[in-house]
Amino acid sequence: MLNRVVLVGRLTRDPDLRYTPNGVAVANFNIAVNRPFSNQQGNREADFIDCVTWRRQAENLANYMKKGNQVGVDGRLQTRRYEDKDGKMVYVTEVVADSVQFLEAKGGAPGQGSQGGGFNQGGQGGFGQGGQQGGPGGFPQEPNFGGGNGGGGFQQQQPNRYPNHNQQDDDPFKDSGEPIDISDDDLPF
Repeated sequence: MLNRVVLVGRLTRDPDLRYTPNGVAVANFNIAVNRPFSNQQGNREADFIDCVTWRRQAENLANYMKKGNQVGVDGRLQTRRYEDKDGKMVYVTEVVADSVQFLEAKGGAPGQGSQGGGFNQGGQGGFGQGGQQGGPGGFPQEPNFGGGNGGGGFQQQQPNRYPNHNQQDDDPFKDSGEPIDISDDDLPF
């Protein structure tokens, strides 16, 4: 059996931090997750998903993230029930977050990515590789989770991993006009 949920969205309100009678921190929060398609009017709709996290992670979420901040949630779907004050059974379905990743820095403006100080080391773009052509020394940049100026799609732009490599001169399959000498033993079929 598998029960796994991975979400990237924005907080719809400040996380609600409370403590159990035993002193365990619990934070309830709600995130808005855009659907990957548009409706008939051409507008994108969103789902609003209730989540809960516990202990130190709950305290960190409440202390560092506010309404509008982008977060990544990895957890499981859980349904619980309780009896309300009128004696009715109430069912609640929520994501129990095993991990909450802060995709923007504290105090960073929502949607600003690297300009807001968020976790966006690769330049513009969304949840994938950054849009720059390489980092220091020509090495590839780290993944970009912050939305950047590109608005946070799920695109993946590959940087030039070998900027000093001239592909035109080193093409082993380039036709030089001469026949290729291959024996039947060299063929895989």
